[in-house]
Amino acid sequence: MLNAKEYILGIDIGTSATKSIIIDSEGKVISSASMEYPLYTPHPDWSEQEPSDWWNATVKTVKEAIKKSNVDAGLIKGVGLSGQMHGLVALDKNKNVIRPAFLWNDQRTLKQCQEIIAIAGGLDSLLKLTNNNMLPGYTGGKILWLKENEPENYGKAVIFLNPKDYIRFKMTGEFATEVSDASGTGLFNVKERKWSNILLEKLGIDMNLLPPAYESPEISGYTTGEFYAETGLPEHTPVAGGGGDSVVQTTGSGLIKEGILGITIGTSGITAMGLNSFKFNASGNLQVFCNNSPSKWHIMGVTLAAGGSLQWYKNNLCKYEINAAREKNVDVYKILDDAVMSNSPAGSNNLVFAPYLIGERCPYPDPNAKGVFVGATLRHTHSDFTRAVMEGVSFSLKQVYEVITNMDKNLAVQEIRISGGGSNSSLWKQITADIFQLPVRTVSGSKEGGAFGAALVAGAGCGIWKNVEEAIEVISVETETLPDSKNSKVYNELYDIYKLLYPTLKPIFDKLSGG
Repeated sequence: MLNAKEYILGIDIGTSATKSIIIDSEGKVISSASMEYPLYTPHPDWSEQEPSDWWNATVKTVKEAIKKSNVDAGLIKGVGLSGQMHGLVALDKNKNVIRPAFLWNDQRTLKQCQEIIAIAGGLDSLLKLTNNNMLPGYTGGKILWLKENEPENYGKAVIFLNPKDYIRFKMTGEFATEVSDASGTGLFNVKERKWSNILLEKLGIDMNLLPPAYESPEISGYTTGEFYAETGLPEHTPVAGGGGDSVVQTTGSGLIKEGILGITIGTSGITAMGLNSFKFNASGNLQVFCNNSPSKWHIMGVTLAAGGSLQWYKNNLCKYEINAAREKNVDVYKILDDAVMSNSPAGSNNLVFAPYLIGERCPYPDPNAKGVFVGATLRHTHSDFTRAVMEGVSFSLKQVYEVITNMDKNLAVQEIRISGGGSNSSLWKQITADIFQLPVRTVSGSKEGGAFGAALVAGAGCGIWKNVEEAIEVISVETETLPDSKNSKVYNELYDIYKLLYPTLKPIFDKLSGG
């Protein structure tokens, strides 16, 4: 049994699965376990899960991670929690779940979000209170929806929690959140790092329905004897605040201070950066949240269909490649990459793709936006279309980056840290390096998602490291992709064309949407 070091447990409550990992004091991942669960869509635009599924997965994966690690559980010095942001779990006076949880991708609350903006006095007034627009995915709109549409359930509620904070309650018996997840409710004063009493009063939401918000490394509670009985993790193990997944994933890539740009190419795409000081989100098109370091902030913009664009393309237009991958027992995306590298040059022979397959959030918050290929001719091949999808997504990520840097011209970036499924593609990393004209690096732990960042934050909170800044020093670079100047020249010209697509096609998008 391993006894030489101290260890930390990281838990990530994801949308499709929960993952638990154990890392050592050098940042090495010792073991990992995950368990999937379903998502329910009982009505169009609704997206729900049962919190009991998260809890069962937490118990099983923690127990399995401890067993697989061969670590004395008494040497696990702390627990860090990560979780899908913007969700809503309502508990009654007996601390039971009242109804299924609303998820981040639930779109039923557009009306309530518009009401919140109006009640606040308009978008400018709301931004002064929270520094964030009230988007349909945010928790605030879900609370108002519950109040208006299920008043009996709203009346039963004694506390509203985000997904990871429900797990915290089950582990510790404590109601608590932390500042990064609280930022994503749309009810939080991000500048002052506390709940916005002014907005809550305007909305008629009792402050007592929201849990206290800790800084991410702060200890929010201690595990119970019941949790020990179910998992083997000793009673009284400290549980740190942790972080919302969009923020703590980037902490796991080392994005605390300025100078590093984080790009996540998952189903959606995130372009993010740490901020040394608070920045006012004047346009409302970005998301400015509290960082996992108590003295810093986090800025990001979202491309709704990043990896999702390539997945759509693969599912609908790559039947031959799917069958070939099945026969050869290889990843279909590897087949697509190899074909592109053999047959399509940078720029896809002047074929351009706009990845607005489910509307867009940044820089154009427009649900009517549509995906489009522009420039197709008889000479274009399947590989050109494949490459154009990847390039279009990376163009979108660059446009978000420019929105961020336009907020403050002093936000200089020296490198990109990439994560998510897209980071597994050497081709996509090269495309991104060439478009941004920056080195693209992957780092240790990035494949573990939010669980790794949460473990680092907890390590800072329980004294393994003196702060989050010291914790991220254990992160090491695993791969580096340097930009090719010849490709960058091609992309500079195509990017200017890409930026014309949305403003030129918006009237058509609106007509196609019935406008």
